[in-house]
Amino acid sequence: MENPVIILGAQSVGTAALDSFLSNDVVVYCLLDDDAQLQNTEVNDVPVMGNTDNKDLLKLLGKKCEVFVATEDAASRRSLTGMLHDEYEVAPVNAIHARASVAEHAWLGHGILVGANAVVASTAKVGDGCIIGANAVVETKVEIGEYSQIGSGAILNTGVVVGDQAFIGSGAIVVAGVKIGKKARVGAGSVVVADVPANQTVFGNPAAKVG
Repeated sequence: MENPVIILGAQSVGTAALDSFLSNDVVVYCLLDDDAQLQNTEVNDVPVMGNTDNKDLLKLLGKKCEVFVATEDAASRRSLTGMLHDEYEVAPVNAIHARASVAEHAWLGHGILVGANAVVASTAKVGDGCIIGANAVVETKVEIGEYSQIGSGAILNTGVVVGDQAFIGSGAIVVAGVKIGKKARVGAGSVVVADVPANQTVFGNPAAKVG
């Protein structure tokens, strides 16, 4: 992309997004974060310049700067994306690491982070605002709902369906055809062999309900 990027969020997701942009030689103008302790610091030589609603900086969006939403919480990413759409008429760009493999015939929404060495296969569908961690594998015909997070090294086998705002922990394996409900959470390293209802947390091998 020609324009520099402003990243909303300077914590772990923001750092990963910064790495993805820099891997493609994209200039990152600054990061914004609501944590006052992070402001006036730097992440990899890029300054953290203020809150995520800094109007003086956000007015650059559109013609002069692109934007990426990298807050940790799915609800926060959705809220900020809505604000950007309503107040500035912009949609977040995608942050796809240069070492990621995204098939030509995969479908991607807006504001998606794909980490280093992650794979998104042909016919996979990834909704707006999703985070796909480094080394994760999204196989064919997988559908990932909006603002979901797939942890580093997780594997979604063919035909898996993940609901909006779900969380799949690092190293988890979801076997072919399983459905993960909206806002469900899968613990790190779990092996999911059966559908997970909305809002439920599962963990283990095979994954079982927690609590």
